[in-house]
Amino acid sequence: MGSKRLLVSLGSVVYYPKMDYDFELGRVVDEIKKSGARVVGLQFPEGLKQYALDVAREIEKRSNAVVLILADPCYGPCDTKELEAKRLNIDLLVQFGHDRY
Repeated sequence: MGSKRLLVSLGSVVYYPKMDYDFELGRVVDEIKKSGARVVGLQFPEGLKQYALDVAREIEKRSNAVVLILADPCYGPCDTKELEAKRLNIDLLVQFGHDRY
C-alpha cells in the first residue's frame, strides 16, 4: 500500500481540555479505517507540535493504527514528508495546519 496524504486544517474550537484546536480527529480516524492504514504519520507546523503527543495518543485509542510523529520542521502544506513516510513504511500521512487548504 503506498502512502496517502490527508490534509487537515484547524479552527480555533476547543476540542479537548488540553487542546485549543479542533484537530478533526473523527475525520482522521475515519480515513485511517477507510484506507486500512496500519502505520500513520503525523506532521505538524512548529506552533502545533505541542499537541502532537495528545493527538497521537487519541488517534491510537480510536484506531488500531500505530502513530508516528514526524518532528522535522514543517513550513506549510507544500512541505510534506512523503519521502520520509515511504522510508518509514507509513501508510497514511496526516499533515495538520492552521488554515484551510
